[in-house]
Amino acid sequence: MASTRSALVDGLIGWGTYVVGLVPAAVYFWLGATGGLGADPVRSFEQTLGLWALRFLILTLAITPLRQLVRINLLRYRRALGLLAFWYAVMHFTVYLTLDRGLIWSTIIPDIARRPFITLGFAALVLLVPLAITSNRWSIRRLGKNWRMLHRLVYVAISLAAIHYLLATKVLDPTQALHFALVVMLLGYRLARGVFVRRPERRIA
Repeated sequence: MASTRSALVDGLIGWGTYVVGLVPAAVYFWLGATGGLGADPVRSFEQTLGLWALRFLILTLAITPLRQLVRINLLRYRRALGLLAFWYAVMHFTVYLTLDRGLIWSTIIPDIARRPFITLGFAALVLLVPLAITSNRWSIRRLGKNWRMLHRLVYVAISLAAIHYLLATKVLDPTQALHFALVVMLLGYRLARGVFVRRPERRIA
């Protein structure tokens, strides 16, 4: 009975995370439809969706240091946050394909191939695809240790996404600098985790 109740609570929390996480997309879609995104609504909508994809990736990677450094355990939210990052990236790319480029593939393919920041963003999206597909318990059981190795691709994906975001404009603004700094800090923490997290001492026989 207790396990059933716990599973129900976890399910509600998971769905609640998705609902709350999709609110920014709904708000900006409404603003775009009602003329509230300024003189270039397509560009504004496209950039906002991409920014939220990066934000959810940052939140996903922040789960581990929060748990290890300040004992805040948000592991139950990590899968939802990762999937939200993926869906925002998909929406970002979909707006680029449809509203920005009008599905004119003769211009889209050269654009992805020749413009470095678009190439990096597309590569980040491609890397997120297998992570999203395998973000379920069946894949964890099926892949075993390989699942953890596969999901380390998120470090590469967030690096590419952060550089994509930096190169999207010619001028570095405070918002870009802040998000890039957070990505660097989170990746740096992974590299230096042994310094910050004390490992349990081995027992002496």
